[in-house]
Amino acid sequence: MSRQTDPDRFEITAGGEVAGFARFVDEEGHRIFFHTEISEQHAGKGLAGTVVRHALEATRKEGLRVVAVCPFVKKYVNTHEEWSDVVDKATPAMLAAIPRRA
Repeated sequence: MSRQTDPDRFEITAGGEVAGFARFVDEEGHRIFFHTEISEQHAGKGLAGTVVRHALEATRKEGLRVVAVCPFVKKYVNTHEEWSDVVDKATPAMLAAIPRRA
């Protein structure tokens, strides 16, 4: 598991290769998660949940609030109540901060 920049994302590896990632953008004290992806060959192994949990833990540790725009991250935080204290709803300004070419 690692955090990457350009683009900003948390990556998960399997077998020495990138198996998936959760993309985000930081905006005014919020980390906006807008895209999560796991490669086809690694699908169904629980890696999306693992990368999202790690990303949320890092976000909380950094003192940022979470905004879940990505459907997977949104479902994850809605079904794991331990994140409710750091989750905010997206505002138009937050949505505008998401890169158009994700």
